[in-house]
Amino acid sequence: MDDCIRVTGARLNNLKNVSLSLPKNKLVVLTGLSGSGKSTLAFDTLHREGQRQYLESLGMVTGFVSKPAVDSITGLSPSISVDQHLTNRSPRSTVGTVTEVFTYLRLLWSRIGIRPCPGCGKDIPPSYADDAEADEDAEPEQRPCPHCSTPVPELVMSSFSFNKPAGACPACTGLGEVIRPDVRRLVDEGKPVAQGAVKGWNAKYTDWSLPVLRAAAAHHGFTFDTDTPFGELDVIQQALLLHGVDSPEFRKHFPDTTPPATVTAGRFEGVATALLRRYNDRADDADYRERAEQQGLVKQPCAECGGTRLCAPARAVTVHGLTVVEAARLPLTDLGTWLTGLRERSCGDEWLLVEPVVADLEERVRRLLDVGVGYLTLGQATPSLSAGETQRLRLAALLGSGLTGVLYVLDEPTIGLHPSDTARLIGVLRRLRDLGNTVLVVEHDLEVLRAADHVVDVGPGAGRDGGRIVAEGTPQEVAGAEGSVTGAYLSGRLPAPRSRGRGDGDAGLVIRGARAHNLKDVTVRIPLGRLVTVTGPSGSGKSTLLLDILGRAARRHFHGAGELPAEHDGIDGWEHLSKAVLIDQAPVGRVPRSNAATYSDVFTPIREVFAAAGRLPAGRFSFNVPGGRCERCEGAGVLTVRMHFLPAVPVRCPGCRGRRFRPEVLAVRYAGHDIAQVLEATVDEALEVFRDVPAVATRLRRMADVGLGYLPLGQPATTLSGGEAQRLKLAKELGRRASDRTLYVLDEPTTGLHAADTARLLDALQRLVDAGHSVITIEHNTDVMRASDWLIDLGPQGGAGGGRLISQGAPGM
Repeated sequence: MDDCIRVTGARLNNLKNVSLSLPKNKLVVLTGLSGSGKSTLAFDTLHREGQRQYLESLGMVTGFVSKPAVDSITGLSPSISVDQHLTNRSPRSTVGTVTEVFTYLRLLWSRIGIRPCPGCGKDIPPSYADDAEADEDAEPEQRPCPHCSTPVPELVMSSFSFNKPAGACPACTGLGEVIRPDVRRLVDEGKPVAQGAVKGWNAKYTDWSLPVLRAAAAHHGFTFDTDTPFGELDVIQQALLLHGVDSPEFRKHFPDTTPPATVTAGRFEGVATALLRRYNDRADDADYRERAEQQGLVKQPCAECGGTRLCAPARAVTVHGLTVVEAARLPLTDLGTWLTGLRERSCGDEWLLVEPVVADLEERVRRLLDVGVGYLTLGQATPSLSAGETQRLRLAALLGSGLTGVLYVLDEPTIGLHPSDTARLIGVLRRLRDLGNTVLVVEHDLEVLRAADHVVDVGPGAGRDGGRIVAEGTPQEVAGAEGSVTGAYLSGRLPAPRSRGRGDGDAGLVIRGARAHNLKDVTVRIPLGRLVTVTGPSGSGKSTLLLDILGRAARRHFHGAGELPAEHDGIDGWEHLSKAVLIDQAPVGRVPRSNAATYSDVFTPIREVFAAAGRLPAGRFSFNVPGGRCERCEGAGVLTVRMHFLPAVPVRCPGCRGRRFRPEVLAVRYAGHDIAQVLEATVDEALEVFRDVPAVATRLRRMADVGLGYLPLGQPATTLSGGEAQRLKLAKELGRRASDRTLYVLDEPTTGLHAADTARLLDALQRLVDAGHSVITIEHNTDVMRASDWLIDLGPQGGAGGGRLISQGAPGM
């Protein structure tokens, strides 16, 4: 039996006829500079071909899984990928639902839960009903209270599900939060309605609305003064303008008056009510809903359920004194402890009933602890998880699968992981290997590289300068390879960055009494004009401190808008700053038409260069508007073919053959390249083409400086990782005219970067500090810690065991 996976002649993307052998049933790490071809080799070649060969062996149609550009791959096993694009973005999805731990808790509470009777108030003991796992959409049966005979619904699993009518809070329908209008963002309180008080109305719509408002007021027996500033209107007039004639807020003043039947008669909908209606009608349009929130809507915890998502009867049920809400708020480490204690507290028939449930729960929680997410709670929404946390949740599921003979392909599982947790993750990867699987990891972390059985270094550079095997073998063999940059870092030939020793400054921000989430009355000082790093184990409170408190407070202070900061006593020192910029890992675009070139604004001067070369309008070189684009695919380059009962399949447009533009536009060339070739080029390649065009070269150089030289200009924004999106935002921000004394807040900017690329990014951040600005980052990367002027360490653990200030000061490394 072949003990290797043999690849011959891989040529996809920038791979240059690569041939290599990877040992089976080993922990294999692919590394190299960002854009060197690692992911192409791991995911687009090995994983895709593994899928295709497996499906073909089952006699299934494999036309939708194309064969990668490779001569042959032998020795492959069925493959499973764990990449960075698998997060469930549904607001109804939580850690508990995706891991199924909450499902088992619902079963536990429905079987042995005790609740108070709504009639007499006495505790109703569990009935040990056989139908606890019945159809979750069925209406629970009514049973009499054993004390007073009041009919009460039987407890079933759906009674504790916030995604089912039986268990969801009626006020928020199980979302845990509600959308409310922010009056300060909807209207200018100093202006009259007739003079533009409503910020979302143009002059024409204002003129149309004024008679309707007056008619509505007349219908209810009062006058609406359209020439009085909004802030001086009485409560009734403000309620009419904001909420309309049908709203409870307005009708409570006129309970006996029937609202007008027509708009002409005064049926005014209300500014906030109309915005909320459109927001709810466009539930599938994430871009519209985001714009609506920016315009004047804010999310708030539901007042009825307190953000717990469940209805009152479900919140009252206890198992040995603990409600299911309290269980969902426990960090997984504490939940595991509680489950262990449940064995000791249960006895007799109760234990016979729940023993298999508890055993399964303990095993699932143990696997989650093994992958280093013990600080998470079951109630945390999955959209709030980082890419690394999502991967580790999937890793926990894989540990319980029991599969052997599988090729697992993982994409940087150490993302977001503190160095102290890396050893535990390495243990998980080795357990997968020891089950009889091949574990192939794309990774930059030096500790993971040292723990590997086999390392493959791809390079030597990125983009067209990559795609070759620079070194392979054991970690020791790669460390000794002369031409390997990775080997130089592994062996210590390339020294780690060092702090510039700026130390503490005179000016600083002071965050006082931070108590949000797990922070325990923390007060920290952030020196300004320095590179500051906040670090600590995953879940220790770093993001809460910087994003939920400092970031939101900065938006409020400098822009007067945004979400309210999380709980704290105050922030001192704003007078030392003129601007704050928060650069997080949120996506830069939600549609494939948005790409690196359009987001960074470099495509505009590129189109102008081609327009001058071809003596055509610049609009002809845009794939987003008619004129020069291929109209068959409307500039997308692909057509989406609907497959009835199967997922839609994107295929290359036969009209333009995926090149997006009409032939006469593609005929225009600059420096030997047409516009489609420029979009296919990487940042570094385009920099060579446009080195004599300052408007283009300057923007491209900023992207290269933050480690994005390998990124194709036309890569859809929807495919960028969180780290790439953040660095693209940083490059765009660096191009703006910076105010004096700007504060930059970054969330793990080194995500996905090789050590050599991290050094390049650090140079860019150091230049910002040298120019008088302040940079503060959340980071686990030890190179960034060493290069910082000031470290703030939170911990000592994650979740309930974290939230304390361990130390702050110069790194001393």
